Amino acid sequence: MKPIKLITTLSLLTTTSFLFAQEPILEEQLEEVIVTSSRIDLPFSKNSRSINIITSEVIQASAATNVADLLQQVAGVDIRRRGTAGMQSDLYIRGGSFEQTLLLIDGIKVDDAQTGHHTMNMALPIEVIERIEIISGPAARVFGQNAFTGAVNIVTKKYTEDMLTLETQGGSFHTLNAAVTAGVNLEDSNHIVHVSKNTSEGYRHNTDYDNQNYFIKSTFNKNKLPITLLTAFSERDFGANGFYSTPSATEQYEETQTSLVGLSTKIKKDDWIIKPQLYWRRNQDMYLYDRNNPTGYRNLHITNKVGAQVNASYTSNLGITGFGVDAAQVYLASNNLGDRDRFMTTVFLEHRFKFFNDKFDVTPGVAVTYYSDFKWHAFPGVDIGYELNNHFKVYGNIGYTYRIPTYTDLYYSDPTTLGNENLEPEEAVAEELGIKYNKNNFSASIALFNRDSRELIDYVKENEDDLWQATNIAEVNTMGVDVYTNYNFLMGVYSQSINASYTYIDDDLKDLDSNYSKYSINSLKHHFVTRYSSQFLKNLSQAIIYKYAERTSGESYSVVDASVTYTYTAFEFSVIASNIFNTEYTETNLVPMPKGNLLFGLKYSFK
Repeated sequence: MKPIKLITTLSLLTTTSFLFAQEPILEEQLEEVIVTSSRIDLPFSKNSRSINIITSEVIQASAATNVADLLQQVAGVDIRRRGTAGMQSDLYIRGGSFEQTLLLIDGIKVDDAQTGHHTMNMALPIEVIERIEIISGPAARVFGQNAFTGAVNIVTKKYTEDMLTLETQGGSFHTLNAAVTAGVNLEDSNHIVHVSKNTSEGYRHNTDYDNQNYFIKSTFNKNKLPITLLTAFSERDFGANGFYSTPSATEQYEETQTSLVGLSTKIKKDDWIIKPQLYWRRNQDMYLYDRNNPTGYRNLHITNKVGAQVNASYTSNLGITGFGVDAAQVYLASNNLGDRDRFMTTVFLEHRFKFFNDKFDVTPGVAVTYYSDFKWHAFPGVDIGYELNNHFKVYGNIGYTYRIPTYTDLYYSDPTTLGNENLEPEEAVAEELGIKYNKNNFSASIALFNRDSRELIDYVKENEDDLWQATNIAEVNTMGVDVYTNYNFLMGVYSQSINASYTYIDDDLKDLDSNYSKYSINSLKHHFVTRYSSQFLKNLSQAIIYKYAERTSGESYSVVDASVTYTYTAFEFSVIASNIFNTEYTETNLVPMPKGNLLFGLKYSFK
């Protein structure tokens, strides 16, 4: 069966199950989720943008053990992994590059000025995540630069009851994971602590890894004016066989250390909501071209970002006004890129108007940013929505978005590559038109999007023996469609859930004035994902995930994952099977992904 026919068949089967399943009696969950990734907090269904929510219930039923694998279950989110356990992976949304997507943790921007390759270093353990908000489309007006094609906000668990969970996993490739998660709920404070260690000998030569995670979140004065302190640290040491250079570079090795400290509170008084935050993100990256020759080619980069932001909203008879300011200082110390520093500040302003008995909403806004090395930039935009009835909403938005070059783009140098300190920021104008439907336990949405990008940064050369040099050269028109559906129902007394999503992307790359291009466009032209989470017997649940991908280059593949979980009193036993049909495929840089593998888990919860 051809891939497109297979997708059509699966879609019909999914729709059929929607139509013939018994009438659900579960409470709708999405209506209760307040999206917190902008200055104006709104219920999920009231937003006039493309936003997807991965809830804690979905995380639990996802058969994923890390954020990278979890995000792969959303069409339009292109996670390009190198190996297992999300050890090194890049985040793309709607055909943009890994440099053009922003990651946030509780609203704190954790981008890295050195390179977007470090974006996912700060992806937290899923045990401490409450939900993930995925914003597709230009989000520079809301977050500032780097949100060129979208943003992902990881929302950590707010409070927890007294609990202690011990977990261990083992399986293919001599994988061994261990984790401890504890919660302490006191009269005036609440604390969440997580420690984990994940190791593997690797699924092929020089793909071993050793990953350690530490997380503490403490909320003090919780009954009056809560003050939250968040600290997270992740250390990743891994063999990088062919990860970055050519596939023949089999002995590469990398060590990263990434930490985040954030202090925040939320003040509510009358019609005001004020959310101040202080934060410090640090990333250290040590790279060896040959791990067996530490005195050979070696890069060491240390990036520090210290910042403060205040976001606020005010509700009046004219609607809700959201505004904020974000200021940060970046320092880079590198044996390759030199010692660099940058000050940046962004001022945000938006207002949500409502008309016609609150059915029609218009939210114009603008963000203005100053960079000490790129001066002033402004990115305006507007969101418009209309509620046809209690279940249908149509919406559209348009916005200007941009990204300044990373320090790697500007200054990197090696025997084959040369940066360009004269690079200009990337720019784009993006539009979107969509419709959402929410009723009981069924939700669906479809969105058409278009993005005209210019001054995109590529590495090009004229002659085969020349160095690759970063250049503002590419102009790309990107058009596409996103489709998302989710349905929860009962079969007997047991809950069932079916989720299906599809994204189509068409990139029109304008003529390049160069003979060789290093980073050719290779979006997921067709991306289809469906997940069925089910339960038929007491204490036994299962999930199956099907993913189909076809890239612009013509490469296509299908991958099926599955999981089974059995609970008995305080024990939980699990089996996770990845790529169960042994598909041969790559996601980036010709790095072959592992064939079928198993992970067995045991968890015990003290309550």
